[in-house]
Amino acid sequence: MRAIGARQFLPVSDPDALVEFVAEVPVPQPNDLLVQVLAVAVNPVDTKVRKLLGAGPCEPPRVLGFDAAGVVVAVGTAVTGFAVGDEIIYAGDVTRAGSNAEYQTVDARLVARKPVSWSFAESAALPLVGLTAWELLFERMGIDPNGADRGRAILVINGAGGVGSAVIPLAREAGMQVIATASRPETVAWCMSMGAAAVINHREPLRPQVEALGISEFPYIANLFNTETYWETTADLLAPLGTLGLIVETAKPVDIGNPFRLKSPRIVWEYMPARARFQTTDMHRQGEILTDLARRCDAGNFPKIATRNLGEISAANLREAHAAMETGSAHGKWVLSGW
Repeated sequence: MRAIGARQFLPVSDPDALVEFVAEVPVPQPNDLLVQVLAVAVNPVDTKVRKLLGAGPCEPPRVLGFDAAGVVVAVGTAVTGFAVGDEIIYAGDVTRAGSNAEYQTVDARLVARKPVSWSFAESAALPLVGLTAWELLFERMGIDPNGADRGRAILVINGAGGVGSAVIPLAREAGMQVIATASRPETVAWCMSMGAAAVINHREPLRPQVEALGISEFPYIANLFNTETYWETTADLLAPLGTLGLIVETAKPVDIGNPFRLKSPRIVWEYMPARARFQTTDMHRQGEILTDLARRCDAGNFPKIATRNLGEISAANLREAHAAMETGSAHGKWVLSGW
């Protein structure tokens, strides 16, 4: 089969940063599905995994990619609930070969059927950011998905990114007052289309802008961008006993004492690959969450978040997507489909 991977970390402008090669079709283990991959999406974490390869060389190349939509072509002996021919979505497992290949094996507990009304390319945009947003809001931050927190305000920093594009509609559907940050006309418009009640400019001081909206503090803040850059700002804007949700690792230590300590907050981290990486007993929750998200998509309660289809799955197109992830120039999700 054809696969695309990296032998070592090289600048994305280098043609050898991602290369196509021939690999054996993987054999499903008892809990696996073998999937014919028809579409994939690209995420910032893909570029981070590439960087972790260092000088290498890695042989065979490390196949990258989390998001995938495809068709089941074989079922492991211990799997129930799936059959050959099922159209599915998943975000995969960072400890295994990724989705940038014609065929991939994936633990069936991480899988759900794709939205019936969405194409494979549209569906490939959903898994990683949908899971991250759901787990962050409803499992880590403790927001009630059924509306018990209706009317409460949440600040979403970097609302136009992939995760922000999923956080905004999920929080809105839960009845929250969503204030997002963005800085360009197209990203402001995107956040509003996703369901934000207002958008403020993260390139300007945030407090004057939120006070102009009649808000002095937020019981919930989801910082989906640089943790250190917004550390003091989030400490200022978070309400006493509030919750700060984070997804980006720190590059240097941060002071978790005052002023945060004085507010007795909850500070939580979300890392979507954790369940699969550590084989947690509730790994199956990711398949369940994706099933719920797919139902919302088909019911019209969750918007399509793919903003660009780069065409066929190729090394050149993946390098273009990686470059956009590294520079932060994309909004929504970028997808590729077909071989």
